[in-house]
Amino acid sequence: MSAFFFYLFGLIAVASAIAFVTRRSPVAAVLWLVNTMFCLAAMYIMLGAEFIGAIQVFVYAGAIMVVFLFVIMLLNLGHPAELADARGIWGKLIAGLVGLALLAQLSAIAAQRVPDRFLVD
Repeated sequence: MSAFFFYLFGLIAVASAIAFVTRRSPVAAVLWLVNTMFCLAAMYIMLGAEFIGAIQVFVYAGAIMVVFLFVIMLLNLGHPAELADARGIWGKLIAGLVGLALLAQLSAIAAQRVPDRFLVD
């Protein structure tokens, strides 16, 4: 069962990375990159490297993305209507599918058994 979730997170990470490089809006691209970082962190945790997974979330998905967004906002890339890339029913459908993928990620992490070394006697 954990192999299934590992490959699921890998597939979602690859799809998010593809979505990251194909977005026209830099803000949307950053959100896809954050999703990729969370998937990679989940994969690290499933491999038993909890510290690397936590650092992945704190450093890359947290600090680096905030700096990236700050630079984008500082550059003032133009009118937001020019940068919009998700409109109509397809954008809502894709957003719903991404929401379901994130829910699947959270449920997979919650379903994992806690290793005995973390249990308090």
